[in-house]
Amino acid sequence: MSLLETINAPCDLRGLSAEQLDQLSDEIRSFLIHNVSQTGGHLGPNLGVVELTIALHRVFDSPRDPIIFDTGHQSYVHKILTGRRNLFPTLKQRGGLSGYPSRAESEHDWVENQHASASLSYADGLAKAFRLRGEKHTVAAVIGDGALTGGMAWEALNNIAAAKDLPVVIVVNDNGRSYTPTVGAIANHLTTLRTDPRYEQVLDLVRRGVTRTPLVGSAAYELLHGVKTGLKDVLAPQGMFADLGMKYVGPIDGHDEQAVERALQQAKHFGGPVLVHVITQKGKGFPAAENNVEDQFHTVGKIDEITGAPLAGPKGRSWTDVFGEELVRLGRRDDRLVAITAAMLYPTGLHRFAEVFPDRTFDVGIAEQHAVTSAAGLAMGGLHPVFGVYATFLNRAFDQVLMDVAMHRLGVTFVLDRAGVTGNDGASHNGMWDLSMLQLVPGLQLAAPRDATRLRRALARAITVDDAPTVLRYSKESVPADIDPVDVIDGLDLLYRSGPRSDLYRVDLHEPHRTEQAAEDVLVVGYGAMVPTALAVGRRLADQGVAVSVIDPVWALPVNPALVDLAARHQLVITIEDNGVVGGCGSRLAQELNNSGRPTPIRNFGIPQKFLEHGGRAELLADLGLSGQEIARAALEQLLGRSQPLTAEDVLVKQQRDA
Repeated sequence: MSLLETINAPCDLRGLSAEQLDQLSDEIRSFLIHNVSQTGGHLGPNLGVVELTIALHRVFDSPRDPIIFDTGHQSYVHKILTGRRNLFPTLKQRGGLSGYPSRAESEHDWVENQHASASLSYADGLAKAFRLRGEKHTVAAVIGDGALTGGMAWEALNNIAAAKDLPVVIVVNDNGRSYTPTVGAIANHLTTLRTDPRYEQVLDLVRRGVTRTPLVGSAAYELLHGVKTGLKDVLAPQGMFADLGMKYVGPIDGHDEQAVERALQQAKHFGGPVLVHVITQKGKGFPAAENNVEDQFHTVGKIDEITGAPLAGPKGRSWTDVFGEELVRLGRRDDRLVAITAAMLYPTGLHRFAEVFPDRTFDVGIAEQHAVTSAAGLAMGGLHPVFGVYATFLNRAFDQVLMDVAMHRLGVTFVLDRAGVTGNDGASHNGMWDLSMLQLVPGLQLAAPRDATRLRRALARAITVDDAPTVLRYSKESVPADIDPVDVIDGLDLLYRSGPRSDLYRVDLHEPHRTEQAAEDVLVVGYGAMVPTALAVGRRLADQGVAVSVIDPVWALPVNPALVDLAARHQLVITIEDNGVVGGCGSRLAQELNNSGRPTPIRNFGIPQKFLEHGGRAELLADLGLSGQEIARAALEQLLGRSQPLTAEDVLVKQQRDA
């Protein structure tokens, strides 16, 4: 039996010797590489925090002492040590182990929000709650140097440092990276430390000192704190945090478990807020990850556990690739075009633009609010900024979109990657909120392209709009083959129209006589990634003899008046979108129809307003009833005026009547 197989709870770590801890670290890395290579997941970040996580669980009494992971993608080792080792074959699969902390999985998981820079605010509130309730707990928050580029983290630090007796230990996991190398002045400050030739001497001094020092006592604390031992000039970050009144411990070699453990013990016993600075290596122990220049295997699909080579067959062309290449082409034609990213240069495809136009590309770190208002400033200065961001992360900057861009009528283009249901990353990574939020923004124009051709055209148009914000959104799936319209009606793409109309609906309403003014049966409106589903619905309805048209508005906002007119000529309108059904494009169309005085029955199909469990996109859409078969069935039931599902006999009678 391996040593790892004997660890089923944090208490099992307590009696291990230093040699056994080293062995356990090696076994955990082997376990991670073997399992994550088969399921996919965040491999690099977890390989970098093995010793750190072991030390956290030896020092803090989880779950009594909360351990909060910022973002949470580095929580796999924590899961292993808290009794979930045997669930790793199900990692990120529907019904299986979440790729992030999950309160439903374990009492050891306090926070499951997957957006960065929030851990310190959670820790601040938890520690204050414990203090008010008279409970003696220490809160540990693990935050990366990348997440420290987010303003929310510094707002929390400002409050935590002011509470001198607040038992919060902040562990800065400094690996110089978020997805890619961390940017900005804070990152430069920390990089200066890591690259200083005296750094290894400092680590060695601390390492030797802590092995000889008791767990308590001012001498040990001053050694770790670094100020009274003549190291102040070397430890540049110390001054930065000292200015906030924050006690600073470090730097600590994050792969020396004993050194990390001793530093955490000292910080815990201090009784007030302390920042422990540990230096780690993302991807440690897996050469393929260590040598990966792009992101050191931040996240991987199924890979060879020896070489790190992808095992899946070649993927189809991605939306991100199409966008990145088209932006470069447009950038060559228009020198006003600039790009902004919030620490996601590669994931959003903006690295291509950066390679060609480095001076026109700005990575602001994990700071979406700042990115949007900085984009407003760029637009005020006569440029046209394009902000590439995951749809779920635009939530964080809604006020800036509304007040700083739209209210000033500025031309900023937002390109929302991974819109809609993203699948196995879980609840907070589904881009299912943007369409509902952006409906509120005056003057905003939004396109949901269905294929690569429509994306290129939409982007070319968006960057010419200099008096209003423009938005493009697309999914993380492969780009489908182009779907060309059979006709274009006042800017609307007609994708499908069935043959002779059915009189079924009018017969059921006791209106058996066809007139020249009679409305057509069904209009199906598909948005973006759901256009193929809309086509499937249209064809299924046509197979049942229903007169049906399928429309893609291409530009969903503002609502095209021609779409309102077209909808008013139908007996039923179906809208399909991969956004929350409340406040989405379908409900906006219903509102416009009502405002026009021609309220046509309309059924909106989208995502219920609930947080979705992780799972494959196709699985989740099927669970939500967002398939061609289910939506067509619902449309037929409404046409028949029935509350019960159609039977085979119903369909046969209908077909005989139509014949």
